[in-house]
Amino acid sequence: MGIFLVFVFVFFLLLSVTVLSFVLVPEQLQLEQDSNNNGQRNASSLDSGSGDGNMTMRVDISQVTQILKHPKAFIYQRFLFDEECDHIIGLAKDKLKKSEVITTDDVEIGMISDERTSSDTFLELNQDEVVSRIERRIATWTFLPEGNGEGIQVLRYEKDEKNDPHYDSYGDNTTSGHRMATLIMYLSDVQKGGETVFPLGKENDKEDDDTWSDCAKKGYAVKPKRGDALLFFNLHPNSTEDMDSLHGGCPVIQGVKWSATKWIHVNPYGVIKKPSGCADEKEECTIWAEDGECQKNPEFMLGTKFSVGNCLKSCNVC
Repeated sequence: MGIFLVFVFVFFLLLSVTVLSFVLVPEQLQLEQDSNNNGQRNASSLDSGSGDGNMTMRVDISQVTQILKHPKAFIYQRFLFDEECDHIIGLAKDKLKKSEVITTDDVEIGMISDERTSSDTFLELNQDEVVSRIERRIATWTFLPEGNGEGIQVLRYEKDEKNDPHYDSYGDNTTSGHRMATLIMYLSDVQKGGETVFPLGKENDKEDDDTWSDCAKKGYAVKPKRGDALLFFNLHPNSTEDMDSLHGGCPVIQGVKWSATKWIHVNPYGVIKKPSGCADEKEECTIWAEDGECQKNPEFMLGTKFSVGNCLKSCNVC
């Protein structure tokens, strides 16, 4: 725990400094702007392993603004290139399924709920060269180890779809610990609605501004803007949960919202606590198995390479 506290303290110190100045190390040089195409690279350069494609690992700290102190939250304008946004959407659009929820008491793990009505899918860690560069860029900006992050979750919100206010910093059945930080990358503009709102954050002066949704007026809100990234921290430096990190996704009123979320844990992600024997983790496992959940919801019932299943005995896998 002591090492963790020192790490977090040093991290916040470094991030605060970089908001005010450039850190001139090889992978943090200021992005060179291409005046011919407003700073965007073409798709071929993103896919290549040389040339301008290497620029995608560098970050421009002048584009970073701290927007909240409680929770600590930052906006990085144009964190992603347009081509990267399109690439991520292209990887995800044919693999989307209805989003599921995870609650602190685990009752609704893997369950569809009207609290969250989007569709989503997860990308594999370092799924391809473009995703790998984005992963490295995230680590370069945040100073958080790349190995502590989950695979990127890509979400699509259509009209009236939303994500009710919730916390990300829950414990799980791995040694990865809590989700220390959340990074939301906006892949599309939204005509109206779809804001990320912090109900316990300071109020915005936007009550008379019709460009904000009613949901966004209930707290501090961030409009989804294609290419921008929102970083906020779910834990205090002493590792306790920051209750001000409560956040949600406002309903989309007009347009379609695409976003990509990266959760970063306290410890390396994917180290599984192996069960001591063949057993079910939930009393309801027998009923769920009889209802066919072993086939319908294998991630929750059987587990994945990153998590242990909750109903191994009832699903007859041990």
